[in-house]
Amino acid sequence: MKINRILTYIEQMQESVFLARSYIEGIEKADFLADKKTQQAVVLNLLVLGENATKVLQLYPEFSARHDDIPWRSMKGMRNRIAHGYFDINLDVVWDTATQALPPLSHQLDQLLNHLKQNP
Repeated sequence: MKINRILTYIEQMQESVFLARSYIEGIEKADFLADKKTQQAVVLNLLVLGENATKVLQLYPEFSARHDDIPWRSMKGMRNRIAHGYFDINLDVVWDTATQALPPLSHQLDQLLNHLKQNP
């Protein structure tokens, strides 16, 4: 069923957001910029997040259009920048995304999941 697949994508997105945020919890930007392992962990989860957003956009365009408050295209764009320019990743942008964009996105995804589970 279509809704089950969409739920899976969104749950995976939610997990990626949670993991990325957990890796930087309690650290300062300077610590992040000095820690290759944490950088790679966060980048990987942004990649997974964007990959799932891309799947929703491609496979369920009417769904993503109905839920246009979710930044599907921004997540896809971040995924493309990471995937196609891995050695040129701007870690300042990664930090800003993880600290500023992911908290509200987490809330949006929670609301969307709750809505979908209550209204299949």
